[in-house]
Amino acid sequence: MVRLRDFTPNGYNARHIVILIVPMLVFVIAMTMFFFNSHVQNVNTQLSRSMAQVIRSALDERTRSPQSWDSLSETLRNSGLIETTFVPGGDLTSLTAPARCCRELGSELDVALERPFSVSLERGEAVVRVVAETEGGYLVARLDRKRVMVITAHIFIVWSVGFSALLLATSYAFLRNQVRSILQLSAAADAFGRGEDAPGFRPSGAREVRDAARALIRMRNRIRRYADQRTAMLAGVSHDLRTPLTRLRLELSMMPKDVDTGPAREDITEMEGMLDAYLAFARGEEGEQPEETDLLTLASAASEVAARKASLTLRCPTPIRMRVRPLALKRALANLAGNAADYGRNVRITIRREADAALIIVEDDGPGISPAQYEEAFRPFNRLDPARNQNVSGVGLGLTIARDTARAHGGDVILGRSELGGLKASVRLPTSPN
Repeated sequence: MVRLRDFTPNGYNARHIVILIVPMLVFVIAMTMFFFNSHVQNVNTQLSRSMAQVIRSALDERTRSPQSWDSLSETLRNSGLIETTFVPGGDLTSLTAPARCCRELGSELDVALERPFSVSLERGEAVVRVVAETEGGYLVARLDRKRVMVITAHIFIVWSVGFSALLLATSYAFLRNQVRSILQLSAAADAFGRGEDAPGFRPSGAREVRDAARALIRMRNRIRRYADQRTAMLAGVSHDLRTPLTRLRLELSMMPKDVDTGPAREDITEMEGMLDAYLAFARGEEGEQPEETDLLTLASAASEVAARKASLTLRCPTPIRMRVRPLALKRALANLAGNAADYGRNVRITIRREADAALIIVEDDGPGISPAQYEEAFRPFNRLDPARNQNVSGVGLGLTIARDTARAHGGDVILGRSELGGLKASVRLPTSPN
């Protein structure tokens, strides 16, 4: 299906320039064609008809009274309309140039003279020469070109193009300010979406753009208040739960040594780990500021724990540095690498650059999961092993935190089938704002 947008620019600025230029070109072309086809042509026809009548009158007078020819020629020359001379005998072709001009004059002379004639230009195309047969020779009439045609018509085109260019320049200058406001709004929205501040951003531009900017700022403030309240609430819950857990740990340490408290201690340790995971998930490292970071170094530090549990291979053909929140991204990569090491014996991490993004791929040779469960795996607190066996650590937040972190950077996490036979998690981080 053919759509208009397939043939038009995608950018807001480019589209408005096209909207300005196309009607302006159509207007200039239409007005120019109308001007030449009606006004200029009509004026040329009237001028040519008048001069054709003058030449006809001169020929008729020459035929009727040859002796008065010199007086008539002098009268025409003094009036400034025409300069006429009589050439006796001779060949018409020897008196005319091959080039023709003045179409309207030729048409009018055809009607007025009814005899052989030719029209040509001389003196740098400033003078029109008409040669016509008459009795005993040829009449040569020289007249200023502006007597038979409008020679300043091009000035109309120049002024039309000039004013059109001025209008386009003015419109573009105005439009540029409007587009700048929209681009600033887009950049601020992208920064807010990544958890960054836009200190130089303020509502500007047209009223609708300013309203959208204020709405964006209000939305950001509401989200931050909600996130702060959620973090504070979970921090309080975590603190309140840690107190009884600490008492339980103390009571276990005071029990007789012949009592096996190992399982209880492990449960308490696991509960404390779960509280830490819940709090980290709620907090999301929102207060961390982006820094220029080497992805290979970050991935190497994030996979240290996984390397102790499985055979780890880390590949990065070319060094990649980009602005990220290092602690948040390190935690996300550690979760992915830890999951891969929990379910597989071989883990491979590949870092490579694409056209507009950096790609971090974590693969394992474990059992993997069904493609139908890829999206379900990202749900918080969801563990796909039905028995929720305790042989594999975690509370079901690893993939959730990884995807949230990637999306906070403007990217995403996508699951797929690994060449090693297990699961492949691809973290895509754009190197420039979307």
